[in-house]
Amino acid sequence: MLISLHVKNLALMEETEVEFGPGLNILTGETGAGKSLLIGSVTLALGGKFEREMLRKGAESALVELAFTGDERVREKLAELELEPSEDDSVIISRRLSVGKNVYRVNGETVTAKQVRELAELLIDIHGQHEHQSLLHRKKHMEILDAYCGGKLQKEAKTVAALYKECRDLEKALEEEAMDEEAKAKEQALARFELQEIQQAQLVPGEDEELEQHYRIMVNSKRITENLSESYQYTGNDSENGAGSALSRALRALRSVAGLDGRLEELEGELTEIDNLLADYNRDLAQYMADCEFDDADFAAVEERLNLLNRLKEKYGNTIEAVIAYGEERQKLLDKLCDYDAYMEQLNEQLRETKERLQDACGRLSGIRRKNAAVLTKQLKEALLHLNFAAVEFEIAVEQSKTVTAKGYDDVEFLISTNPGESLKPLSQVASGGELSRIMLAIKTVLAGRDDIDTLIFDEIDTGISGRTAWRVSEQLDTVAHAHQVLCITHLPQIAAMADRHFVIEKSSTQDNTITDIRLLEEEESLGELARLLGSDTLTEAALSNAKDMRLQAAAHKTDSR
Repeated sequence: MLISLHVKNLALMEETEVEFGPGLNILTGETGAGKSLLIGSVTLALGGKFEREMLRKGAESALVELAFTGDERVREKLAELELEPSEDDSVIISRRLSVGKNVYRVNGETVTAKQVRELAELLIDIHGQHEHQSLLHRKKHMEILDAYCGGKLQKEAKTVAALYKECRDLEKALEEEAMDEEAKAKEQALARFELQEIQQAQLVPGEDEELEQHYRIMVNSKRITENLSESYQYTGNDSENGAGSALSRALRALRSVAGLDGRLEELEGELTEIDNLLADYNRDLAQYMADCEFDDADFAAVEERLNLLNRLKEKYGNTIEAVIAYGEERQKLLDKLCDYDAYMEQLNEQLRETKERLQDACGRLSGIRRKNAAVLTKQLKEALLHLNFAAVEFEIAVEQSKTVTAKGYDDVEFLISTNPGESLKPLSQVASGGELSRIMLAIKTVLAGRDDIDTLIFDEIDTGISGRTAWRVSEQLDTVAHAHQVLCITHLPQIAAMADRHFVIEKSSTQDNTITDIRLLEEEESLGELARLLGSDTLTEAALSNAKDMRLQAAAHKTDSR
C-alpha cells in the first residue's frame, strides 16, 4: 500500500506531503489546479521521463519520495536486487531530480532506474488519462489476456520465446553458411594458408613479451654494460678504491678487537652481513654483464622472431593467445568445409526438429490462452454489465495466425457489441472514448483479483461518462477497493461521494508566486467539495442537501457490498 507521497520543488508544488489510507482515496480539484501532478510525481519517482521545465521556478533540484508497506514478495525482490529490507518492511523509493543528474534510492541505498521499475511492478499499477486508448491496438489485447493467464502461461511463453530464437539463429546460420563449390574452395584455401602460417610459427603464449624484453636489453646493451662496469668499479674488489676492498679492510680491523667486548662482536656481525650482501650484489652484477654479451647472429634471430610474431598479431589478433585461438577456429572451419554437405544437412535437421518443438509449444501456449479467454470473457462481460453496458456482448477471439512470433502463433482480439442485434465487432470500430474508459476499468477490476499489486491509481477513469453510468463506475471502484488500495483522480461527484478518504488539490496565487497543494478533507469540507462538483457556485442549503444525499447513497452501497 502507498503510505505517503512527499514532493518538493516540482512544477507548482513547493513542498507537499500527503498520507494515503486503505480503500478508496479520491482526489478532486478545480480545473487547472494540478490534479495530474499526483500521477506525474508518482511516475517520476518510478523512473518516468524528467525535463528541466518540471522544476519549480528558481529551484536547482526537486525531490519525489514514495513510502510503501511491504510483504514477503517485496522482501524477496529486494533480496534479488541485492538491497537491504527495512526493519518494519516499509519500502521508501526516492528520486532527486536535477538537470543532468538523477539519483534514485530505495531505503536509502543508491539504485538504478531499472531496479526501481522492477520493484515498482510489485507495488503499484498506474492507469493514466489516455491508457484506455491502448485498447484500440490488438497488441494490448494479448498483453491483457496473458496477464490474466498468470504463471503457467509465463512458463510456456518463455519456452516459446527460447525456441523461436533458436529457430531464428539456425535460419541465420544456414543463410550465412550457404555457399557454392567455388566459394567453398576459396574458403578452404584461405583457411589452410592461415592455419599453416600460424602452425609453422610454433607459437608459445607469453613468448612475445619475453622477446621484447630481451630485445630491449640487446638494443641498449652498450649503455647498460658501460654503466654496470662503472658501478662494479665502485663496489667491487678489483681496485683499492672499490667499496668491496674498503669493506674487507674495515672488517679485518674490527675483527682484531671484537673479542674484547660483546658489543664489538655485534658490530662485527652487522658488518659481516653488509660484506656478504655486497659480495652477492657484485656476483649478480657480474653475471648480468656476462648475460649481456651476444653476437650479431643472436640479435638478428631475436629481431626476426619478433617481426614474425608482430606480423601474426597484426593479422590474426592482438596477443599470441588470440592468434592461437584464431588458428583453432580455422581448423574447425576446415573440418566443417571438408564435410560441408553433412554439416548443412545437420543444420537443416536441427531447424526441422526445433520448428516442430516450437509448433508444439505454440499449441500448448494457445491452449492456455483459449481456456483462459473463455473465463475472462465471462468475467469481463459481467463487469461491463455492472458498468451500465445494458445489452453488451463481449468476446475474446483467439485465432491462429499464419506466422509464428516469439509470442506464439495466436492472434488475440477483443470484440464487442453494445446494442441488441448488432454483430460483434473490433473495439476500434465500435467503442467511444467513454466506453473504452469503462472497458479498461472492467479489465483492471478483473485483473486486480488475479494479481498481488496492492495499489491501483486511476487518473480520470470517468472520461466521457455521467449520470447513472457514473454511479456504476463509482460502485466498481469501491468493489476494487475492497481488496486493493485505490487512488482515483476524478471530476464526477458520483465517484467522489464513494471516497473512504477525500483529498482536494488546490492552487493558490500571490502577486509573484503560485503553489499547488494536496490536503485531506474533513467530512463537512468533503460535502462542500461534492456540492462544487455538482455545479454549485455558492454553498447553498440545496447544494449541501444534494451532496448529503449522494453521500448517503454511496454509504448504502458500501454497507450492502461489505
